[in-house]
Amino acid sequence: MKFNLRFQQRKPFDVVGLGLNAVDFLCVIPRFPTFDTKTEIVHYEKQGGGQVATAMVVCSKWGLRTKYIGKVGENDLGMFSLKSIRKAGVDTSSVTVQRGATNQFAFILIDKDSGERTIIWHRDKKLLYKEGQLSREDVCKGKILHVDGHDIEATIKAIKWAQGEGIFTVIDADKVEEKTPELIRDVDFLITSSTFGPKLTGIKDKEKALLALKRYNKGFLCATLGKEGAMAVLGDRIVYSKGFEVEAVDTTGAGDIFHAGFIYGLIRNWDALEILRFANAVAALKCTRVGGRSAPALEEVDSFLSISTNTFS
Repeated sequence: MKFNLRFQQRKPFDVVGLGLNAVDFLCVIPRFPTFDTKTEIVHYEKQGGGQVATAMVVCSKWGLRTKYIGKVGENDLGMFSLKSIRKAGVDTSSVTVQRGATNQFAFILIDKDSGERTIIWHRDKKLLYKEGQLSREDVCKGKILHVDGHDIEATIKAIKWAQGEGIFTVIDADKVEEKTPELIRDVDFLITSSTFGPKLTGIKDKEKALLALKRYNKGFLCATLGKEGAMAVLGDRIVYSKGFEVEAVDTTGAGDIFHAGFIYGLIRNWDALEILRFANAVAALKCTRVGGRSAPALEEVDSFLSISTNTFS
């Protein structure tokens, strides 16, 4: 199955991203600490992060023309985040440096043996867009608009603008709020976390919950499943794209990079199953290294896929 998308050809960017950026303090530890103990850090890194910012950085690494829209804090963390995005070749001309705001940041504790992580984060409410601050012209400069919905009012507006100009929309959905049904209603590609469907629909069974999202969205439905891969609705049935077995070092950002892989496949007009396989592969390879933006090069992905097998069911 191919989506056969007809992109707006005169756009200056392949994909525009509107959403989170952050600074991640990544700490690999031998085990998760218990109360009243001291734990030595095995490995430490400071990297840029955030769902949409990470996806834009990775898409840029793979040769797509990318633009990021968001706010950074006026502090040192904000400047670090902005420079990390700009250094990757992403257009940041529409990023706002918010006076008096602290940039979003997170402390990420990574279990050395499993690669699983726990995130402790903070986001300043000053980083939300106020009425009139978001530019329709900037939002609509790409063939695809990628969002995460954490600034829900601004994102709803951006999706409507994109829809009005024939721009396809992709969302990284993991949070459920009062306005979430409105947020996801007109999105073309709804790609969620494994917990999103059950949280929104109240249905515990993951397959039934994904199918139930048809009541909220008429586009393409997909849910990421961690190391198990992903599942999607094709026609009236659920299709599983199985994950790849790797020795995980850090799972931070795997979902963000899955979305980047999905967007890359859309731009290349690949078959839906081929897109899911590629997205699973890049997410798996990311988990073999520390940090959310530690994405593999395309040559590495090609080599990995040529010797790896995973199946659909």
